[in-house]
Amino acid sequence: MIPIILLLLYLCVMILTFLSMEGVAWFLHKYVMHGFGWFLHEDHHRYTKKRFEKNDLFGAFFAVLSFILILTGFFGGFDIRFFIGVGVAMYGIGYFLVHDTFFHRRIKIKYRPKSEYIKRVLHAHAIHHQKSTAHTGVCFGFLYASKQYSVPPE
Repeated sequence: MIPIILLLLYLCVMILTFLSMEGVAWFLHKYVMHGFGWFLHEDHHRYTKKRFEKNDLFGAFFAVLSFILILTGFFGGFDIRFFIGVGVAMYGIGYFLVHDTFFHRRIKIKYRPKSEYIKRVLHAHAIHHQKSTAHTGVCFGFLYASKQYSVPPE
């Protein structure tokens, strides 16, 4: 049994991990995906109808990392690795829903965003795809976009 204070600390670690992943994702997107890793990310900017892209290897890496952290943390008695892994997994789920499902429509759903926040994130991603190349770009975040990318009212 985990003492309540330790559980609260671990829950804070999980939330901080989730929030920190946006910074990790931004950094990797700007400096790796639009840098030396462009050969894996390039197909993502081409709007193909393929089921899988080379770009999916980035998500697969973090899924495996998350799985390893969750598994080793579980067998370590629900230690901190478990909660870090869950934080990474939560970010991955958010990324998949907002980026792959809502923006790129990799899963066909009839969704029209009502939230100003989701509209802003999706608009920023549209601008990213319009203006970004191998070594340049704008809007590198996945789940956060500044208010400058707000969508004007219809």
